[in-house]
Amino acid sequence: MNDIDEDIYLKRLPYRPSVGLMILNKKLEVFVGRRVDTKGDAWQMPQGGIDDGETPIDAAFREMKEEIGTNNANSIAETKQWYKYDLPNHLIKKLWNGRYRGQRQKWFLMHYLGKDEDINIEFKDIEFADWKWVNIEELTQIIVPFKKKLYIAVIEEFRDVFLSLKEK
Repeated sequence: MNDIDEDIYLKRLPYRPSVGLMILNKKLEVFVGRRVDTKGDAWQMPQGGIDDGETPIDAAFREMKEEIGTNNANSIAETKQWYKYDLPNHLIKKLWNGRYRGQRQKWFLMHYLGKDEDINIEFKDIEFADWKWVNIEELTQIIVPFKKKLYIAVIEEFRDVFLSLKEK
């Protein structure tokens, strides 16, 4: 298969249904984890697939528990629309058995109620090598480039809610 045919094939793949979580602490900083499977300094907010029969909000709380060891949070808001992102071609073949071109995501803004000590990223299927809280303005500077447009859109959609929380 030549590069053009392969590109056409990859663009015809469906998007994986999934959720994303913008988790805020009491200081309104955002949780990010550094990917274990990506070279360099690749950070992202928690995200993951929606299982068959699962609602997006249920998937969000399950993914939070699976990725950071706790789901002690309140859901504050969810995006009105579903957002999509495409994986770079070289990653499509490596992730999800090559079945998806990227993800179609419903995002949730969550208020974390626990303590930092409750966060545990040490799992059998570990996704994050490290984690930290960052200012919302830093997000687009530290994430992998192919998710930047998505993060900008999610931040913009949650901006009014975030600002109202800041005023409290």
